Amino acid sequence: MPNPKRRHSQQRSAKRRTHYKAVAATLTTDKVTGETHVRHRAHMSEGKLYYKGQVVVEASPIGK
Repeated sequence: MPNPKRRHSQQRSAKRRTHYKAVAATLTTDKVTGETHVRHRAHMSEGKLYYKGQVVVEASPIGK
């Protein structure tokens, strides 16, 4: 596997990394529960698991 002959400078590495940006997660308010959650993810509300405004799991199986 090829390896570089010389060391890359810190400036060169920084230039390469300039395009990596942190983005905030898109949040949505559920129409049924009114809870704020990350989009396209299931979320817990009052012991029930919701996805797209519908109950997916009634009670948590871990709690029993």
